[in-house]
Amino acid sequence: MGKKEERFEVVFTDGSSIKNSGMRQILVDRETGVNYLVWSSGYAAGITPLLDSEGKVVIRK
Repeated sequence: MGKKEERFEVVFTDGSSIKNSGMRQILVDRETGVNYLVWSSGYAAGITPLLDSEGKVVIRK
């Protein structure tokens, strides 16, 4: 059996989970192309679809 491909790809990372400012990442769903903004700091985290200037979901083609 081959290695199963991960559904989400990390395309950007900034910050550090060790510092108070937290870590920011952009993930892309390989099945839908939707981009997500993920923020985490300590035991807290949040995720939301990334939106463009018109409020539409950013989708990688």
